[in-house]
Amino acid sequence: MLLNYALAVLTGLLLVGIFPRFGFTLLAPFAIAPLVYALSREWSPKHRFLLGWVAGLIFWSLCNYWIHFVISVHGGLGQGLGTVGFVLFVLLRAVPMGLFAVCAGIAVQHPTAVIAVPAMWVAMERIPYLYDYKWLMLGNAGIDMPVPMRLAPLTGVYGLSFVFAVLGTAVALVALRRPRTWLIPAAIILPILVLPDLPAPGLPTADAVSVQPSVEDRDNWTTTEAVALGKQMEALTMTPVLQSRRKPALLLWPEVPAPIYYYEDAWLREQVDAMVRTAGAPALIGTVARNSKGQPLNSATLIAPSGQKFDHYDKVHLVPFGEYIPWPFQGIVDKISSEIGDFVPGDRVVTFPLDGGQRVGAFICYESAFPSHVRQFVAQGATVLANLSNDGYFGDSAAREQHLFLVRMRAAENRRWILRSTNNGITASIDPAGRIARTLNDKQVTSGRLLFSFNKDATLYTQYGDWFAWTCTGLALILLGLTQVPVYRKG
Repeated sequence: MLLNYALAVLTGLLLVGIFPRFGFTLLAPFAIAPLVYALSREWSPKHRFLLGWVAGLIFWSLCNYWIHFVISVHGGLGQGLGTVGFVLFVLLRAVPMGLFAVCAGIAVQHPTAVIAVPAMWVAMERIPYLYDYKWLMLGNAGIDMPVPMRLAPLTGVYGLSFVFAVLGTAVALVALRRPRTWLIPAAIILPILVLPDLPAPGLPTADAVSVQPSVEDRDNWTTTEAVALGKQMEALTMTPVLQSRRKPALLLWPEVPAPIYYYEDAWLREQVDAMVRTAGAPALIGTVARNSKGQPLNSATLIAPSGQKFDHYDKVHLVPFGEYIPWPFQGIVDKISSEIGDFVPGDRVVTFPLDGGQRVGAFICYESAFPSHVRQFVAQGATVLANLSNDGYFGDSAAREQHLFLVRMRAAENRRWILRSTNNGITASIDPAGRIARTLNDKQVTSGRLLFSFNKDATLYTQYGDWFAWTCTGLALILLGLTQVPVYRKG
């Protein structure tokens, strides 16, 4: 019994170790092996659930440890209530891994285990749960692995999760001395060896100016300070513009924890409009908009070179406790954002026009964790993507590097350059294979040009979304059903 729980803890630690800041990504194919081995030795559904739940507790508490800092400091709960909130989050977020373990404990006893268990793992990653909070998935560990990454444009990150889970399950089956024939279905992953490589690094053909203001996270801004910030961001924007004769394709301002109200602040609006007219390039800025009821929207707005607003995209996937308080916590805790009233989600995906018939799609901060959402911008014609983000709430934690992992995978899934403009880092341009092309100096007040290219190709993932993840979900149900079919043998 104790050995089984030790193995569950080991899987939790391996899952933590494959992601930043540890980054032992080569352990990804072995991460779930200890848990699968332990499940094969446990016949009680209750204890199977507890084994998976323990692994989940280790993973979510150690990988997302920074959530405690976010809700304690920026959420205003203090250390005591912040700890209570974080513990509650971890206890609940680990439940899906417990449910996975209940099902996987049955499947691992069947000859189809090497396929059934990975399918169940992918289903666990895809099915929405707990306000649909998502972060790192097993497949994200493969972002720097050329061969597994061949799957990204076809299956999204879920294909990589499946491959790593197949390998981990196979390791467990070998250790359990199961019949060799049980490993034959694992051959389903072999076609990955003949898939085309992701695109090689190319010569960028365009560039964008990105501003990194490194604004302090606080809510006591004065009018004088807000005006000074606007002037500073204008100066940061124009410096790279004036240093080169080449006109940028786009100007980028990130999501910032400051009163950047393009629609409500006439002075700021006139300043930004004049700036884009001088630069001769459109500007994509993070700001706060309002709906018809006056409720705040976390928005990305494009201002055309003429100085006229084109349109705005309103963030669809809001951060629970960050931008709104979900039921049943209203009135008990404060949200992290200083905006009066909860943000409300947008209801549409918008792509903005650029010169030459090109289009840019802008997803905001935490939305990078949703593969199926980001792909919609490309499906609607975006030839380049932008990620406007503020990672200042994370402090000096591993969350900043983890967030970059997510954005890099979105680039490879859709074969698009992504221009990541952040408040205090990590500001970067990412190529269509998920490689980092350039970054700005981290945690500094700076600006610079991010090189990129436009692309109009559509990947299979862009066209069909999470088809693989939902196929795995259906396959998991079928194979779980097969384990319940009685087998009669002649005596």
